[in-house]
Amino acid sequence: MSDAFTTRVLNITSGSREAVVDLTSECEAFLRESAGGRDGLLNVFVPHATAGVAVLETGAGSDEDLLAALHTLLPADDRWQHRHGSPGHGRDHVLPALVPPHATLPVIQGRLELGTWQSVCLVDTNRDNADRRVRLSFLA
Repeated sequence: MSDAFTTRVLNITSGSREAVVDLTSECEAFLRESAGGRDGLLNVFVPHATAGVAVLETGAGSDEDLLAALHTLLPADDRWQHRHGSPGHGRDHVLPALVPPHATLPVIQGRLELGTWQSVCLVDTNRDNADRRVRLSFLA
């Protein structure tokens, strides 16, 4: 594999409750090691059918607001056709249609180009699976 493309898998434990997990520091550490001051793209991908990647403000309530909005849009009740797992688990399989399992972000001079309040986050509403993989890929 050339140095124009580098990839790494993070193992994240999101816990036994719905969570928005800030991955920004892990993304920045990966770029310090792999980007070498170059411009390019960072792709963040979650290879799971019940999790997504979002870019949003964290720490000021937006992460909790996102989870509340998802509860409104995707209630954890028995309306879902997909019925294995904990009650309402079918909604977790609809989540990636609203919060996609990937994000591609600009990297300028080896640094993630985010707005002042933006963070890269794993969004995980699936209480049945706390162990997640997140693939980070840098393309120069």
